[in-house]
Amino acid sequence: MADTPARSQPEVVIQGIKTMLTTGELKAGDRLPVENDLAAQLGVSRGSLREGVRALAILGVLDTRQGDGTYVTSLDPSVLLSPIGLLADLQTEGSEAHLLDVRRILEAESAARAAQHLTPEALLALGRVLDSVDEMLAEDADLERFIETDAAFHRGIAQASGNPALAALIDSLGGQTFRARLWRAINDRGSLADTQQEHRAILAELIRGDPERARIRMSVHILGVEEFAVSHPPTPDDEATHSG
Repeated sequence: MADTPARSQPEVVIQGIKTMLTTGELKAGDRLPVENDLAAQLGVSRGSLREGVRALAILGVLDTRQGDGTYVTSLDPSVLLSPIGLLADLQTEGSEAHLLDVRRILEAESAARAAQHLTPEALLALGRVLDSVDEMLAEDADLERFIETDAAFHRGIAQASGNPALAALIDSLGGQTFRARLWRAINDRGSLADTQQEHRAILAELIRGDPERARIRMSVHILGVEEFAVSHPPTPDDEATHSG
């Protein structure tokens, strides 16, 4: 059996702080021990400690405050899962459908859960979002505004699922979905009205409080986006025009 490669000192720092968090020695909002003490505790140099701390800060685990020290963040899922957005942004032609497939699984489940947890106030808020889309469709629709509103509708459902980690995953994976929908809307203006109808069908099941039908409606909706993305891959000109 091959020997396990020795960990670098920054990796020792990352693992050490992770252990301190999982054992409860450090908690959300806590200030890390002073640099000299923490370096000695972990058996690393101060330079390696800084590298490890910097890596954890990039991941949203730690927050270094100039002149005040380093603190554990709130460890909110939306922060810790945000690097997944990079995965969405780096998808290449042919692989965006895989991401949409994951999104379909997650969003279908979030819709089912939301059907059981949405308050009357939250349902009214979702209805107002769709009402604003109706107003846009009655005019010369601003595609970017439409996509932003579409994202708000999906985000509201995910947040109502009662699972912050699930909502954060869906939000983090939204980058590529955003571009797929934008491209779809630009190349097939009829999809704006179609998408609105699908949203209304989803909302109807949420209002009824029917988890299974809400799950099916959401799954069909995302599947439509997925199939369109597969059959209409973006050209280099599309990517250059809409990457911003």
